Parts: sequence; C-alpha cells; structure tokens
Amino acid sequence: MPSALITGANRGLGFEFARQYLVDGWQVYAACRDPASASELRRLTETSDDKLRMLAMDVTDPASIEAAATELDGQAIDLLLNNAGIIGPRGQTIGNIDYEAWAEVLAINTMGPMRMSEAFVEHVARSDRKLIVTLTSGMGSIADNTSGGSILYRSSKAAVNMVTRSLAIDLAPRGITCVVVNPGWVRTDMGGPNANLQPAESISALRRLIATLGPEQSGKFFNHTGREYPW
Repeated sequence: MPSALITGANRGLGFEFARQYLVDGWQVYAACRDPASASELRRLTETSDDKLRMLAMDVTDPASIEAAATELDGQAIDLLLNNAGIIGPRGQTIGNIDYEAWAEVLAINTMGPMRMSEAFVEHVARSDRKLIVTLTSGMGSIADNTSGGSILYRSSKAAVNMVTRSLAIDLAPRGITCVVVNPGWVRTDMGGPNANLQPAESISALRRLIATLGPEQSGKFFNHTGREYPW
C-alpha cells in the first residue's frame, strides 16, 4: 500500500489530497497544527479503516516535526507532499512592507518544506516511489512575473523552487525525486471565490501528474496540467 504524508491537510488543497488518496486506498498521514479542531479531517477518519492517521505538526516548529518523524520511525513514505502555505497580508508595496509578516511567510512556505525534507528523508528513501513534491505557484516563476507586486508571497515561492532544485541534485544519489508543482488558481480560502478551478479538479490533475514522476523529472517545475513551467 503506497503512503503519503501531507502537510496542511486540514483544509483546502491539503484536505482534498488526503481525501482523494484515501479513496484510492493509500495510507495517509495527515498533518496539521491542531487535529482536535480539524473537524472535516476527523470525519474522514471515521470511514478510513485506519488508513488515515492524523499528526499534530507545525512546519515552523522543528520540535513538532521531529516528534512526528519519531512517531513514524521505521515507516516508509512514498510521497512527502509539502502543501502547507500562506499568502501573507495583501497590499504589500514598496514603502509599505511588513517585514515580520514576510519572515512568517518565508518560515512556512520556504523553510517549512526544507524542514520536512530533512526530517523525513529517511522515511522517503525507504519507500518504493521516493517522491518529495512541494506545492508552489505560478507567482513564484521569475520568468512569468510581468505584473509585479505580491513580493512576500512571490519571493517565498521562488525561494522554495530553488530549495527543491538543490534537493533534487543533493538527493539524486538516493533515488529521491523532488519537484515543485503549481496547482493553478483554485477556489480555496487563499485563492478566493473567483478562481477558475475547484479543489477536486486541481488535485485530480496533480495526482495524475504525480503518478508519472520519476528521476527524469526531478528538479523540474510543473503546472497542474503536466506542462513544464518556466522558472
């Protein structure tokens, strides 16, 4: 049975990933900061036949990550899915940058996936599929930035793209594939009501893409459609 560890699994895209992989018979480790308040995720456990295991984890807190890694010691994780992320305060422009908020966005969006990769690399290495997939954004593409703005969010995603590129090179000798994927503009709390994709559409497309990933794709940046995205 393949297994996936998903961060930010209590809502939005993370929840949809957990739901779909569970339906397909995967062992799902669903991580979020407060499992007690994750009511939708808890309802999934009632019909999961023990295939869904909730983990208390904050990707900015190394101690909570290490505790979860210890809890899963000896387990193989086929797919480490770095989904947790925030957009930060909106309206940040030159002369009006909230640097404390920027540090928080970087801590979650950039350093969070790095912390997770460090803590769970052995779990991934002992699996069959050996995948580390991090959700990024088209807004993290330098080549695609023609509108400016959103400096906090854009910079955090551009940075996590580079983190993933380096991980792909560093972990290649262990056969681990590392990619970043853009889920598209999705109707979530972050994407807002005007987005053109429903979570189920985006995640179904991403899962089809993830199923095709291997060492030849490591270090690349893909759109949810499967098209390679410009850096």
